[in-house]
Amino acid sequence: MSIKEIITYPIKDLLDSIRNKTISVEELTNLHINQIKSVNKSLNAVVQNSFESAIKTAKFMDNNFNDSNTKPLFGLPFTLKDSVDTKGIISTWGTEGRTKFIPKHNATVAERLINAGGILMGKTNTPEFTMGGETDNVPYGRTNNPYNLDFTTGGSSGGAAAIISACGSVFDLGTDTGGSIRMPAHHCGISGLKPTFGRVPRTGHAISFDAGPGDLLTSIGPLARFVDDLIPLTNIISGPDNVDPTVVISPLNDPNIITTKNLKVGFYHSTKSISSDNDTKNV
Repeated sequence: MSIKEIITYPIKDLLDSIRNKTISVEELTNLHINQIKSVNKSLNAVVQNSFESAIKTAKFMDNNFNDSNTKPLFGLPFTLKDSVDTKGIISTWGTEGRTKFIPKHNATVAERLINAGGILMGKTNTPEFTMGGETDNVPYGRTNNPYNLDFTTGGSSGGAAAIISACGSVFDLGTDTGGSIRMPAHHCGISGLKPTFGRVPRTGHAISFDAGPGDLLTSIGPLARFVDDLIPLTNIISGPDNVDPTVVISPLNDPNIITTKNLKVGFYHSTKSISSDNDTKNV
């Protein structure tokens, strides 16, 4: 195992590597920052960075590390979709009118990830106000697929999906109104989850709880390379924040003990205007 292979690891293995001192938090953070610098010129996935503060935070964590530290994301470097407000970092929501806007507060989900021990490295690209099946906008331009730069990442969480797929970030948060987590995850070969409406607060997000009809369709959810990584991330960002009135107390069940024996899955493969291809229908 080379040290560079660590950036391909799932969350559990990364946490074990830090706690076993196979790698320091600073080393892990620098590996991801260097990977972003290596691939981002081609991908255009990370549109604002906070590398300096990330390294400073990583050094602090190393200097204050002890076996009693139980933060669930301790020392893990991550990025956030640019539709999620971040304190002290420009948050454009993909629109030209916010290119100089620096929030004074973190979105609830950003604050929860940081409090859980995550190290924020920067913001990832999104179409304007997250409204698009491609990831392209006026302020930053188009994000490219890491498998083929001529291909789309999908949208609207394409920047997040691209940089995770390219091993530049352990995880990110996407937002999904009509497929904006699920499509980029599919296009970039990673995992993503749109949580049930009412589970995750949208305070500090471009489409918040007071955004009209889009409000009822929009959820914030995790993207990562592995399905298992989605479980702790969803747990961390879920639950009321006493601001978003749509969020209810609904703890997640342990996926290791629930059964899918009686699970029913609803689906459709055609509408009046769109039909799936035969391979999809067969699945």
